[in-house]
Amino acid sequence: MSHTRTPVVTGWFAGAGDGFRLLGTRCSACGSVFFPREDFACRNPGCGGAELTEVPLSRRGRIWSYTDSQYRPPSPYVTNPELPWRPYALIAVELAAERIVVLGQAVPGVTVADLTVGMEVEAVSGVLYEDGETTWTTWHWRPTGGDGHEG
Repeated sequence: MSHTRTPVVTGWFAGAGDGFRLLGTRCSACGSVFFPREDFACRNPGCGGAELTEVPLSRRGRIWSYTDSQYRPPSPYVTNPELPWRPYALIAVELAAERIVVLGQAVPGVTVADLTVGMEVEAVSGVLYEDGETTWTTWHWRPTGGDGHEG
C-alpha cells in the first residue's frame, strides 16, 4: 500500500534531497527574515512593512542549544499512543546567512551525546509520523561533520 507524503505544516518547507529547504519570509521594508513564515505583516516591532516575500532559508547552521525530549509532547504533535515513546534530541540552530534560530528534531539515531554547541548541522527532509494512509513529513537536523571550531 502506498502512503501519501504530506507536510505536517504546509508552506514551511519544500523539496527533497539536496534541494530540501525550509521556507521563510523576508520583509521588503526592513529585510527581516522570519521562520515560521509570516504572511500578514512584519513582526519586527520597529517596522510597519506588510510586503513579505517567500525565501528559501540557509540549509546549514550551527547548534545554538539542544536538549532531549523525554516525554510525549501534547497535541498537535502526532504520535502513535499504542507504541512506546522514544526520546529524541531537539536542536536550536542558528542559520548561517539569516542569523535566526530555528528549532527542530535531530535525525533519528542522533542523541544529545552526539551534539555540541557550535557543531554544523543541515536541514534534511524527515518523517514525523506514519498512519495507515499518510506519511507526515517534517524537517530534521543532521550533523555535517563540521565541529564548529575554527582551526
